[in-house]
Amino acid sequence: MLDIAEELHRWVEQGRAFAVATVVAVGGSAPRQPGAALAVDSEGTAIGSVSGGCVEGAVYDLCVQALDDGHTVVERFGYSDEDAFAVGLTCGGVIDILVTPVRGGVLPAALAAAVGGEAAALARIVSGPDDLLGRALLVRPDGSYEGRLGGHPELDRTAAGEARAMLDAGRTGTVEIGEDGSRCGQPLTLLVESSVPAPRMIVFGAIDFAAALVRVGKFLGYHVTVCDARPVFATPARFPEADEIVVEWPHRYLESTEVDGRTVLCVLTHDAKFDVPLLQVALRLPVAYVGAMGSRRTHEDRNERLRGVGVTELELARLRSPIGLDLGARTPEETALSIGAEIVAHRRGGTGASLTGAHTPIHHDAPRGPLGRIGSVA
Repeated sequence: MLDIAEELHRWVEQGRAFAVATVVAVGGSAPRQPGAALAVDSEGTAIGSVSGGCVEGAVYDLCVQALDDGHTVVERFGYSDEDAFAVGLTCGGVIDILVTPVRGGVLPAALAAAVGGEAAALARIVSGPDDLLGRALLVRPDGSYEGRLGGHPELDRTAAGEARAMLDAGRTGTVEIGEDGSRCGQPLTLLVESSVPAPRMIVFGAIDFAAALVRVGKFLGYHVTVCDARPVFATPARFPEADEIVVEWPHRYLESTEVDGRTVLCVLTHDAKFDVPLLQVALRLPVAYVGAMGSRRTHEDRNERLRGVGVTELELARLRSPIGLDLGARTPEETALSIGAEIVAHRRGGTGASLTGAHTPIHHDAPRGPLGRIGSVA
């Protein structure tokens, strides 16, 4: 649900009545992951998606029904052997969808937190007794929470602890606990959706390729910073879509700014006096990705310079250079696409190879099965 938080928060502020359908578990080659949502308001306006088109019509009807009767339900959609064009997933997958009307409670607070860039986790019961289905907690990083799941008094505390652990890892997925808050009571399944600030992309080097990469980074959902020591190039006019522009020596900025395990660093400076001290710092940080632009000859020369300042072979092995996948890119936009594709492949465990004729999974990080089995996505 939090994937369409901005639009839903606007609906809340406008006083609209609406229902939300959320993917809570998937199996096989399902097109959307847990947390993906479709919402329908009382006027029939729909936003979001739960299947890429396969079952949208049926889910739309379920939302309309939830608005009419106020009931929360979970429905399963899967492949139909008799009629591949029947309501179901013709890709062969299975998805379980929670449909609930939004009428106060903690859901509006969760939407506000997501829109405000706050770290919070929304935990909802998606499998268990009918009277608990859809009940929710909003959990903060310090472990405090709003709302009540009902049932056993220990249930809220246990659910909040599980949600906080998922939030700490920035993950969305399902987890099973007992109705009494233990691991041995009547099983309940929680969908935990983590809302965390956007991951950072820091682009070093205010060149034309950087302008295209900023656009790709924003499209992929990153908070994008452009850093360059040259004030004549690092300007808002040149990078209007960047979230932040920093005029500073790259390595000094990287030493002083906050990064984490989701941060990606793209070094486009293509100049040893910038590259070497910057990469010396970057390759020792716990970030998700470090890539550097340059020809293969530049790459070899840069590696020798890095070895000369004490960078180890293990640290060098983290460097993606020349940056990007082999797409035959020529223009800044094509190059930015190849860099973005490599970042996605690295993040999701993809190979970058063509899917045509391959026998590898399309979705490398898909959860392990339908509702009731534990799964998570980053």
